[in-house]
Amino acid sequence: VEEELLDVLEEEGMGAIVFSPLQQGQLTDRYLKGIPAGARATKTERVWLTPDDVKANLPKVKKLNEIAKKRGQKLSQMALAWVLRKPQVTSALVGASSVAQLEDNLGVLKKLDFSETELKEIDKILAD
Repeated sequence: VEEELLDVLEEEGMGAIVFSPLQQGQLTDRYLKGIPAGARATKTERVWLTPDDVKANLPKVKKLNEIAKKRGQKLSQMALAWVLRKPQVTSALVGASSVAQLEDNLGVLKKLDFSETELKEIDKILAD
């Protein structure tokens, strides 16, 4: 979520619905060990996520996953909590393809808060 957009939304008293908060599945445990067969990154039509994207982002994703583990969450749940922590974000669109994925995503509600240390760690990873 772009900070500049959040500033404008706050000034205007508006909210935002976040699109793709799980980065096309990259912020789940699905890609931690490479690209699984049949994954979105293997598709050739409507390409939004490529194998090169996954490879380039994997070091950051693994570091973020370590923070999620320390928090007692799955990476996907932490990613959703991270976008939902901003008051300007009214909702996040998740593309669950099964009831199990939806239930897993709803697990975010068990831990939405972040410590200042966690937020600084996440910001550092994202800035690198």
